[in-house]
This record gives sequence, structure tokens and C-alpha cells, in this order.
Amino acid sequence: MTACRDLIVIGGGLIGSAIAWGAARTGADTILLDEGDAALRASRGNFGLVWLQGKGMGHPDYMDWSLRAGRLWPRLAEILNVETGIDIGWRGGGGLHFCLSAQEMQTRRDLIRLTAAQGGDISIQMLDRNELKSLVPGIGPEVTGASRSNLDGEVNPLLLLRALQRGLQMHGGHLHPNHQAEHINVSDDGQGFVIHTAYKKTFAAKKIVICAGLGTTALARQVGIALPLFPERGQIVVTERVRPFLGYPSNAVRQTMEGTVLLGSSHENAGFSTGTDVQTIARLCRNGTRIFPALRAARLIRAWGALRIMTPDGLPVYEESETCPGAFVVTCHSGVTLASVHGLELGPALANGSLSPAPPSMRSARFDISAY
Repeated sequence: MTACRDLIVIGGGLIGSAIAWGAARTGADTILLDEGDAALRASRGNFGLVWLQGKGMGHPDYMDWSLRAGRLWPRLAEILNVETGIDIGWRGGGGLHFCLSAQEMQTRRDLIRLTAAQGGDISIQMLDRNELKSLVPGIGPEVTGASRSNLDGEVNPLLLLRALQRGLQMHGGHLHPNHQAEHINVSDDGQGFVIHTAYKKTFAAKKIVICAGLGTTALARQVGIALPLFPERGQIVVTERVRPFLGYPSNAVRQTMEGTVLLGSSHENAGFSTGTDVQTIARLCRNGTRIFPALRAARLIRAWGALRIMTPDGLPVYEESETCPGAFVVTCHSGVTLASVHGLELGPALANGSLSPAPPSMRSARFDISAY
């Protein structure tokens, strides 16, 4: 007979891994089901930014939720390092959004004004060209300045994912790779759920959390939640290792701790394609070399595409099923930025059957499902 666990998390990306880790830290008997490398993994294809400038504009609940995550990030990085011994490459201290025209500078000033008007508790300052050049001397002649916030940071998303999954297991949780969930049934006694995977395995738990990326829609439907999700492709280019020149995360150019440089990223309606194209790669390279001309001498070693998980309004969904209480859905396209609050606050709450930390406005009822 299948043992009944406290919680099953479906989806082994950053969202699911953070929630499962957070739940296991409370002592909950937790299982994480991961589809495996066949999955369309946003977690393994993103830019690695913890980015708060402009996050949640027009949606104060989401803005506050994101800023809360930003403030929790140093704590998350420290805890994971102590628990697992993995340095996830966290670097805070503020991020730079480079501007290449006077109009872009004015757009950033407007963003700062609107953020303050909407109650955003974040410090964003404008740096003119000379102030910026004192921080990053290698900027090109077209760079007019930048905005800089106090909360933006960066992390190695692959090491973050590894640390969360190792931490889960160190707290007694169970990771099952290559186990794609296919069917969800309410248990015979009505007190939990039974998950059937594509590999004919069965798992049971009192509560479940579905955060299976673009596979969430089909699984959520089985517990009575109608949720429209769409893929958005982003392409990224990476160079060979070069001498350190950029000690800050930024919106278009990011130098990793290892010395490689990421140039990104695009926003494309390409269906479920994770491919790349020469035109987009050329545009990303052109933009990066306008900001840092020295990059023209760097060799490109790789480019890739990955899919963001998008709702119609671009905001997250945190929901409990009305027809199947104890079944939850969590989805967003900011798995890196929100990993701290998902792991440290939402995971423990979900282990106890509560969504209370998450913004109550982030429910799927805001969508007219008949329109999709």
C-alpha cells in the first residue's frame, strides 16, 4: 500500500523545489516529483537575476510580495550555504538598468516616480554617465546613464536549484526525478490525493501543490482549477570567460562569477519552440556591445532558448481548489526572484494547508477562462 505523505509537490523547477524545501524544513513529510530533463525547464535557461526595479507596477500586492522576496534573499543564500555547503553565487548590492538615450533615462525617472506613488518600498536612484562610469569604467559612448536599486541581485540558477533539492533531501524530503505526474485522484476516504505518474508509479499525500510549469494547466484542471498559461521564449547568448569588468547585475549584460558573460534576453511568441535564431542572437550581441564595446573581442560559445510560463496578465497565481480542498496551484514567471519568499514563507505555510503569505488578489478568478 502506498504510504500517505504530508505533501506532494509536482514540478521540480525552482518554484516547486523552493516550496518543497521550505515545507520539509518544518518537518513535513514531503515528496518532490520532477518530470526530468525532458521538461521545458525555465529554471535551467534563465538569466539568473533577482530583479525588483519596476516589478509589480500597477499591482501593489504583487509589488509588495516581490519586494518582500528581495529582502529575504540574503537570508536564503546564507541558509542554503550553511545547510548544503553550496555557494549559489548570490550577489546583492543593487542592480543597474543601462540607458542608451535621453528618452530611456526619462522612462526610468518616470518608473521611479510611479513606484513611489504606488507605495513601493525600494530605493531606486538615477546615475548620470559620469557617476555610472565611476562604477563600471568600461561603458560605451552611447550609454547615457543607469538606474540603480538597492534590492536587485543575481544568482547562479543551476546552483540554486541544486541547493534547494539537496536541502530538501537533507531535511528528510524525497526527490523523485523522471516522474511526470499524469493523473490526480482524490483518495477513497476523501482525505487526500493519489498521484499516478507516467512510469506507473503511485504516490499519496494529504495535500498537493501543482507547480509544473507549462504542464500546470492540464493538471490543475483535474482538481477543478481552470488556468490559462502561455509560453514566451527568451534567448540568451553566453561568451567565453573574460577578465572581470562588471561587478553588478544588470538588465542586459551579466558577468557570472566564473567570468562568462550572459547577453539577454528576448521576449518572443514562438509557441513551444526553445530554438534560437541568428537575428535575435545578433540583436542581443549588438545591444551588449553598445553597452560594453570591449565585448566585441569576446568569442561566443553558446546560445539557447527557454520558455517563460506566462499568465494573460503576466502575474502569478496562488490558488487552492474549491472542489478539492488541499490541492494548490502555484505558478509565476519570476521563479528566481520569488524563490526566497516561496522557500522561507510559502512552503512552510503550504505544509500546513495555508496560502496565507501569498497575495489574496493573485487568484485565477481574475481571468475570463472562456476567452482563452
